[in-house]
Amino acid sequence: MFKNYFIVALRNFQKNKVFSLINILGLSIGISAAVVIFVIVYFELSYDRFEPDHERIYRVVLDAQFGGVPGHSAAVPAPLGGAIRKELTGIEETVPVFGFPGNGSTSVSAGEIKPADNTAFRHQDRILFTTPDYFHLIPYKFMAGSAEHSLQTAFSVVLTESRARQYFPSLPMNEVLGKEIIYNNEIHTSVSGIVADLPENTSFTGKEFISYETVLNTSVKDRLMMSVWNDWMANSALFLKLEKGTTKQAVEQQIKILYEKYNPKNLPNAEGSINLVLQPLADIHFNREYSGLGQRIASYRNLCGLLALAGFLLLLACINFINLSTAQASQRAKEIGIRKTMGSSRTQLIVQFLGETLFITTIATITSVVLVPFLFQSLSDFIPQGLKFNLQHQPVIIIFLILLTLVVSFLAGLYPAMILSAFNPVNTLKNQASKNNGTGRSAWVRKTLTVSQFVVAQFFIIGTIIVVKQIHFSLNRDVGFRKDAIINFDRPQDTSAIRYLTLLNDLRAIPEIELVSSGFFSPASSGVAFTNIKFAGKEDLKEQVQLRWGDSNYIKVYQIQILAGRNIRKTDSFQEFLINEKYATLLGFHRPQDALNKQLNFNGKLLPIVGVMKDFTQLSTHSPIGPLVFAGGLGSTFHVLLKPRTAEGKNWQNAIAKMRKAFDHIYPGADFNYSFVDDNLAGFYKDEKNISQLLLWATALTVFISCLGLLGMVIYVTNTRTKEIGIRKVLGAPVQHIVFLLSNDLIFLVLIAFLIAAPISWWASYQWLSGFAYRTSISWWIFLLCAVVILLFAFITMSIQTLRAAFANPVISLRTE
Repeated sequence: MFKNYFIVALRNFQKNKVFSLINILGLSIGISAAVVIFVIVYFELSYDRFEPDHERIYRVVLDAQFGGVPGHSAAVPAPLGGAIRKELTGIEETVPVFGFPGNGSTSVSAGEIKPADNTAFRHQDRILFTTPDYFHLIPYKFMAGSAEHSLQTAFSVVLTESRARQYFPSLPMNEVLGKEIIYNNEIHTSVSGIVADLPENTSFTGKEFISYETVLNTSVKDRLMMSVWNDWMANSALFLKLEKGTTKQAVEQQIKILYEKYNPKNLPNAEGSINLVLQPLADIHFNREYSGLGQRIASYRNLCGLLALAGFLLLLACINFINLSTAQASQRAKEIGIRKTMGSSRTQLIVQFLGETLFITTIATITSVVLVPFLFQSLSDFIPQGLKFNLQHQPVIIIFLILLTLVVSFLAGLYPAMILSAFNPVNTLKNQASKNNGTGRSAWVRKTLTVSQFVVAQFFIIGTIIVVKQIHFSLNRDVGFRKDAIINFDRPQDTSAIRYLTLLNDLRAIPEIELVSSGFFSPASSGVAFTNIKFAGKEDLKEQVQLRWGDSNYIKVYQIQILAGRNIRKTDSFQEFLINEKYATLLGFHRPQDALNKQLNFNGKLLPIVGVMKDFTQLSTHSPIGPLVFAGGLGSTFHVLLKPRTAEGKNWQNAIAKMRKAFDHIYPGADFNYSFVDDNLAGFYKDEKNISQLLLWATALTVFISCLGLLGMVIYVTNTRTKEIGIRKVLGAPVQHIVFLLSNDLIFLVLIAFLIAAPISWWASYQWLSGFAYRTSISWWIFLLCAVVILLFAFITMSIQTLRAAFANPVISLRTE
């Protein structure tokens, strides 16, 4: 019986090649998109699931309240780990982790690489200080040494296999043990273990692990503030593994008491307070509030959006199949009638038609496997680093493909199977099965499904235009300062004023440079620096005030407009302030000049306001402009305004080359890393650009799938009206009349879809734009453009078949029966 079903399915496929290929193409696109999205979502959700008892592992994080404004950090006071290990109960493992404080330069004194300056590797990342318990928390496989004996003593280090290969490329792992590695020319360590790199997806990305005891026996102790309870370093973290039966709330209460014991000033007061809480391991990869130690953060919201997108694309592909299958019902009416007359039950017919759907879907799934690598390439910016598509090493994908094939076959084939199997055998043998084919229930179902397809397609078109328009608005709006032709770069932390002044004078001597300033962040920066500042009469002001500083050229480089007063004088320390309009308003001054000569309390010192600046953007357009003060002072960041670019653009290249030469001369061995301010501003909208790319990709697929379905419907309509077309042509109907006759119903369906999609798209766009403090408008022309684009695509798609039918020889048409 099943052999017969397969033969019938194969014959039906060969008989209706065009419809079968349209179905396969639509399904394969939907399935391949679903596979790509599944691989991404599975990759993200699999983070930190391999650790033993991962549900009992937590990271200690910090929640703060200052002036009514909440703050969050993954960093905690350095001595907290030692105190917890000694004084608290219910904790199985206490694992402090510290990022290396410095540039991470290493040298290998006993390896093959022996550079003249004794610095083989500069700026090595993922160097951590931790305890032996780290390897009990994370199941590393030791290739040399052991978890019991590694990191037990000061000045010992454990390397991952990849880092050991980098330092000692030709030595066996066992021979690496005992080799010396020197960090920043000051910490001499001996290799005590080699571990295999973690193959799993994890937030624990360390490559070199120096013993915790090393910190306590070197000057690093002071740099990591190992005895400071009321402050913390950004590169510190603390992990706990709770004992079975111990609750998160019980440990948090113990930590609260412990912290108040060593830092009594933390008791809640008007200034604010700090709470230390436990963050579950599974939350680390998805919580941006506590990002730390350089781990990549994913977004649950984006993953849900991707899953919804996969559902839409699969739904569109299934709608295509349902439409074409029900449209072809009349062509199989006699076959069904004969089968029923010969004794076939309705259940057998349903199984047969579902089997045919499974046959088509299986071919589509195989085709999708071929398409997936191309989709990966087109979404390269959206694909997480390290994610690959490999069926041989990812059996879960094979399982997903099998399940997806079965589910899609059932969803796409059930309704057509129910319709076809319900035909009355008497009517089908009298050729009356499709008497009401154009106006019956099946026709209305097809029209409804076609409208649904184009609703989704037009929703994506409008959404894509809105996102692109908002990005263009964000990048081109007036930010309140000059952002083009300005380069930022940092000098090494150096207390030598002579080096700083020498570099500053060398830069000013470069003819391609217009102006140079030294200071802190640029006006708009991804980093934030808030200051504790007050004004008499406004002690209850809850707004946090951002701080910028630089020399007197800072205002000139960025061409920041001063509305009242003057620029700061040349000074190397805070002596006076400029404030922005926002802060002046919050302080109660209705005119900028009213704020002049008033004094602000900064760290107990009264400093005058000498000028009021025009407001400028400090962050992205997601955030409103907040209060800000600017003070005179030196900083480690240089702000360089270049002269106008020549037609060839070589003067900028020459300027950068000369800047690098001057920098290398003053700071030999340091890296010269520069960036343009306008590029930094564009980086604020990386997520939005990824969303626009994803929407563009989704829009192309939805429009393509919808047009495939429309093409199939047009082919069906022209095939069923062949004789009518021939008669109309014989009676003198022009080509345009025939084209209109065949297209008007489908064009009407596309217009109905637009009327449904427009308000839904407006609402969704409004909700998305509400996340921006400064946003573009939802213009009427966006909806008009969408309607024109979708009608154009629909008309081109239909013209492929309608023009062919309109130009066909009527003699041949009239012979068709």
